[in-house]
Amino acid sequence: MPKPSCCYSIYALKALYRNKMKKLLFTLSFALSAMVSGQKTSGKTGNLVLYSYQTFNCDNKGYFDPKKYKKEEIDGIFKLLYKFNSGLFDNHTVFKLPDLEDVRKNKNIYLQQLEKQYQEKKKELYGIQVINLPEWTKLRRKTIQIFENEYQLKKEELIAYSDPASLKNSRYYNTCKEYIDAVSSPDKQKMYAVWKNFVEAKSKDNADPQSVIDKFKAQLNDPKKDDYALIQLIGFGFYNCANGSFRPDPNDEGTLYEKFDKLFTKLKQDCDEP
Repeated sequence: MPKPSCCYSIYALKALYRNKMKKLLFTLSFALSAMVSGQKTSGKTGNLVLYSYQTFNCDNKGYFDPKKYKKEEIDGIFKLLYKFNSGLFDNHTVFKLPDLEDVRKNKNIYLQQLEKQYQEKKKELYGIQVINLPEWTKLRRKTIQIFENEYQLKKEELIAYSDPASLKNSRYYNTCKEYIDAVSSPDKQKMYAVWKNFVEAKSKDNADPQSVIDKFKAQLNDPKKDDYALIQLIGFGFYNCANGSFRPDPNDEGTLYEKFDKLFTKLKQDCDEP
């Protein structure tokens, strides 16, 4: 049976005290070691995989969990957001009469170039893999739809400058019927009336509305007035109408960019000043 503390010698009490202190110090040391170890682990990337990418004005280093995502899937989402989001095909925008003459003269060449770009990019786009989550599978599906629509619209526009009546068979006829009926009508007065309404509506968004109206009146009295009308009604009226019918809401796109960044467990960004 152990003795009560009052019966220990002074030396025995000192030894007992030293043993208790050693145990206490060991316990504290172990606890501190665990805390420091945890802090170090949280500061490391561990088994995370580095994914470097560039955005509009930033160099980004993201670290993702390979147990959750594949690099090919992140690559695919990045391409959908930053590569296939705009500028998929060459532009042959018609602003002036020389532009119109160029497109008419080189129509077949431009159509061949368009077809080549379409086939090359289609192969890459259709082969893209994404993370199997609703927002990313939807993004892939929508991007393919936009790609196909933009190709079709570019093709229709190039042909229409030489053959306005071809737009009667347009994919966008029901959406942009007013402009198509105007440019394809044998009644030129109908085309001029739609042109006039279009210019008047556009002038309201201009800082100098009267200058827009004056320019229209001058073109209406020009021998090339039919060509001026086609530039406005095909290149701006029809094209903007059709283009706007399949473009996504910009607010939705912003949310997806944020979600992409959140795929990374850690993200370091080095951005230029705006």
